[in-house]
Amino acid sequence: MPGDTTITIYYGPLSWFKEQTGKKRHVGLLDIVYERDEANRRHTHVVEGQETAPPDRPPRRPKRVAAESNDFASLNEHVITNFAGLVRSINPKRLALHNPPVNVQAQLARAFTTTVKRYDYPAVTRDTLVQFRDGFAGHLVGQSPVKESLLAALYPLTTPQRTKPIVLMFYGPSGVGKTETAQFVNGLLGGTLLRKQFSMFHNEKFASYLFGGTHSEASFARDLLDRESGVILIDEFDKANSVFHSAFYQLFDGGVFEDKNYSVELGPSLIICTSNYRTEDEIRKALGDALYSRFDSLVHFKPLSKPEIHEVIDRLVDNRYANLTPDEQARLTPDDLKGFLYPLADASGNVRKLGKLTDEVISLVLVRALLDNEPPAGQSDAKDVA
Repeated sequence: MPGDTTITIYYGPLSWFKEQTGKKRHVGLLDIVYERDEANRRHTHVVEGQETAPPDRPPRRPKRVAAESNDFASLNEHVITNFAGLVRSINPKRLALHNPPVNVQAQLARAFTTTVKRYDYPAVTRDTLVQFRDGFAGHLVGQSPVKESLLAALYPLTTPQRTKPIVLMFYGPSGVGKTETAQFVNGLLGGTLLRKQFSMFHNEKFASYLFGGTHSEASFARDLLDRESGVILIDEFDKANSVFHSAFYQLFDGGVFEDKNYSVELGPSLIICTSNYRTEDEIRKALGDALYSRFDSLVHFKPLSKPEIHEVIDRLVDNRYANLTPDEQARLTPDDLKGFLYPLADASGNVRKLGKLTDEVISLVLVRALLDNEPPAGQSDAKDVA
């Protein structure tokens, strides 16, 4: 009978939602809406004296209906504002919704029996700290003080009384391991890292992304709901206009982020912001005390020393060389490559640039050998690249 629909709302990643609802077949809510719209566009013409076809039978009551997070963006605004009416007209026995707008949840909670389920994101444990401590040197060259700072910063997440995120600011020059460290921590916990690069947002669309526009537009809040990982990386935080800083006060304080359409509670997660600030004083002046004081820890990444850059080059060359075919390996030697790249230690401490340069040197040596049809010797090829 109308009104006895049982509704379950799932907040978490799409993969988890599908696991929860995939055991039994569900009809897509959008499919039903499209079919109804198509039926409403049909017109029946009655000709006097001709027998008319019997009217279509009313559709059977669907047993299970589901809607994913992105489905709501395809619905018109008036459908969202009267979502409870849509559910009543469809009258499914069970309805499963994935990360709906807050307005939809509020309507359904008033009109139906509604259950809310939330995904348990991977949490930092003692084992995570051990794996981080033991694996840091093999993952990142140098930055020993960073390891100790992060171990101290992550520890509160292992305590059961922690209910809000830890918010960190990684600062220092480009290409010394800030983003890679965030990815390393995320790899220990699992799930696809939610990474947002704020340097990409410099127009009015960033305002609607942060504060909420129409329900069909992309939004930071919906991305937070859809995320798979307990780690959130905000890259190049220093590139965001200061007018948007207020959007993060509540998020950094209590782990709650709200816009016009969505509301998110992060729980004991890890938020990492990266920047190219050089000192803590520079951070304070750029962000202001209100935002500066909301960071739990400021983690300084220093420029790499010459021996550390040599170690980076060694790792890059050995890794790239190991992935070449035997024929390609015969055309060059790792020692020649390293000898060519070492002098660049004085010019660049950017690991990302060194990686690209290593790839370029290897490719250039190999393509010369291919085009010249040279025999596999390769003792001086790398030196000729200069």
